[in-house]
Amino acid sequence: MTLMSVIVFLVIGAAAGWLAGVIVKGRGFGVLGDIVIGIIGAFLGGFLLIAFGLAGLVGAGVISAILVATVGAVILLVIVKIIKKL
Repeated sequence: MTLMSVIVFLVIGAAAGWLAGVIVKGRGFGVLGDIVIGIIGAFLGGFLLIAFGLAGLVGAGVISAILVATVGAVILLVIVKIIKKL
């Protein structure tokens, strides 16, 4: 993995985490929190797309990666919010 790949990975994670934070909470979680939430969301979103057979619907590229990671991060934040209420 090159330095450029790591930087792109972190930028996508930050963007997705920030978007998910805005959608679910109304604000982000700070740079580090956004990156962590976005990266976990990317794994979750990718896993769910493959599990439901929808991976072919998503194209390749940065925008698609941000969308998949954002969907996963929103799902993650909603699950965390539900668990906190219990």
